[in-house]
Amino acid sequence: MSVREGVGEAPAPAVAGVRFAVVVTSYNYRDYVVEAVESVLAQSRRPDQVIVVDDGSTDGSDTLLRERYANDPRVTLVCRANGGQLAAFQTGVAQVAADVVCFLDSDDRWQPDYLERIGAFYDARPDVDFVFTDMRTFGQRNDRIRFHEREVDLGYTAISTYALTVWYGVPTSAISMRTGWARKTVDLPDAFRAVWRTSPDNCLVYGASVLGAHKYYLPTGSVDYRIHGNNAWSANRSARQAYKNLLHTRALIAHYAAIAGIDDTSCSIEMCKLEYRTKPNPPWSETWRYVRLVMVRRVWPPWRKWERALSVFARGWRSRRA
Repeated sequence: MSVREGVGEAPAPAVAGVRFAVVVTSYNYRDYVVEAVESVLAQSRRPDQVIVVDDGSTDGSDTLLRERYANDPRVTLVCRANGGQLAAFQTGVAQVAADVVCFLDSDDRWQPDYLERIGAFYDARPDVDFVFTDMRTFGQRNDRIRFHEREVDLGYTAISTYALTVWYGVPTSAISMRTGWARKTVDLPDAFRAVWRTSPDNCLVYGASVLGAHKYYLPTGSVDYRIHGNNAWSANRSARQAYKNLLHTRALIAHYAAIAGIDDTSCSIEMCKLEYRTKPNPPWSETWRYVRLVMVRRVWPPWRKWERALSVFARGWRSRRA
């Protein structure tokens, strides 16, 4: 692995407030990677660090990146042997010296106001640990990826993620989190690197949830997700692959849960109710999720779970009417 001299010598930020680092990971995306990096450098709120990790590309991406950015003081360029995207995440996060880290896949791009939008939020909400946003697809498809039609304070999501495998997130390029949480989510044994060579955004999303991050969904319309023949949208969707994906996901969640001390006894109906109450104005879909979560618990006497489920439903109904 080689790192350009002067790591950490980024220019002073343009505005006061939360300091941002951006980790761009790239593997054989020579046709796209410069556009991704330039979209970061063009942000109206400048990041304190731009860390570009080339994961052993064989298509000339590393040469192109060196030509463009090896002498650019705004960019820390890391060229390493191929180890998969989780390993690239780990390499990039290890270089971060800022308050919040944002992730960007090298085939995607940001609109110039992205960091300004989420930066204003992080500045105002020190209680929130993890922010994700919507995505606009382009290339082979043109639509929108979103968690909800409005912004949502999701509070804590550990119990629902552990019990129901809920994915409170979006793909990599629309994910940001405070640096301490990023370090926790990618602090995984070496054996996980082989499993999560691709789609390691699952580690960011599930890890932050189960370990106890406060999550928030903030639509911005500022993240562009490229659809092309080589990314996950064209991946094998067979029953066998779906089974393997779920098996790996449950193993990942179990790993984080063991660290957090979460098991089936932790998922009591009382804990489900308390976690739901950390959400100030939950959408109806979230209310039904927690009603289901309460109802599948085994308790005695049985009427207790009906009581808690009705309590969750009533709060959700009041929130919806408000």
